[in-house]
Amino acid sequence: MDSLAATALPDLWDRLTGSQPDPDLWVVLATAAAALAVVVPHPLWRISRNAITIAHEGGHGLTALLTGRQLTGIRLHSDTSGLTVSRGKPYGLGMILTAAAGYTAPSLLGLGGAALLAAGRITLLLWVATALLVVMLVMIRNAYGVLTVVLAGGAFLLVSWLTGPQVQAAFAYAVVWFLLLGGVRPPFELQAKRSRGGAGDSDADQLSRLTHVPAGLWLFLFHAVSLCSLIGGGRWLLEG
Repeated sequence: MDSLAATALPDLWDRLTGSQPDPDLWVVLATAAAALAVVVPHPLWRISRNAITIAHEGGHGLTALLTGRQLTGIRLHSDTSGLTVSRGKPYGLGMILTAAAGYTAPSLLGLGGAALLAAGRITLLLWVATALLVVMLVMIRNAYGVLTVVLAGGAFLLVSWLTGPQVQAAFAYAVVWFLLLGGVRPPFELQAKRSRGGAGDSDADQLSRLTHVPAGLWLFLFHAVSLCSLIGGGRWLLEG
């Protein structure tokens, strides 16, 4: 038994830290097209946006923890909205970073994923994503949120353990393309809502109250991060 563990653990570590071959260019392009196909049409976006909400609220939650705030819970709703609650000072850098992390998280996660894929770390990306979803699951406080995070985490786990390198690569590239492309749309949706007089308590408006910087400038930041991440991450994926 000890000898089996001694053999399995190094092999597991090698799989996690080792690099995998890049997929063919047609796979990269096909996964980009697939991601675009679930981001652009509104009926499909209403479903796929749940995954962006997971990243959005996860960004709030992770940043709250990293800045020393007490994360009390995360809720995900069937209308693709979400809520992350943390305790701490209602002002200051920690609160500002936590509020700014939501709309930027999907794109920055996509950019980080693109960097890993460009380095050939496909297995590492899948395992890191699974670990983040497991950690997030602990903080979910409603049934729909549990369901969506379990389904997402289960998909990563099944692909990581039960499929071959080609399927893992295609899945990883599709996920990263989806984060990069899907991260662009929510700031435009927020901008449209604000132009109609809605979303008065959005992240941009909360940041405006915290910093006395106009909400429009924060919205510009969300656009800049998402578009720059798409351009940079897309280049890494295509050149990898």
